[in-house]
Amino acid sequence: MAEEKTFETNLKDLENLVKELEAGNVPLEDAIKKYTEAMELAKNCSDKLNTATEKVNKILASDGELKDFEIKEEK
Repeated sequence: MAEEKTFETNLKDLENLVKELEAGNVPLEDAIKKYTEAMELAKNCSDKLNTATEKVNKILASDGELKDFEIKEEK
């Protein structure tokens, strides 16, 4: 099984693909392949960001379970 790439690696690969496609020097068949790869990388990055957001929105409670973090305002 191949090792999963980091968010940063995926983002850099996506940026490179976008630059290649924006240059406009890519034959149509290659452009379609690069576009498809770019869309997969974009989805992967989005998924990783969503996962990170979910983790940031949780805190470790004293009983060891993850619970939603809520700010309680004093009145």
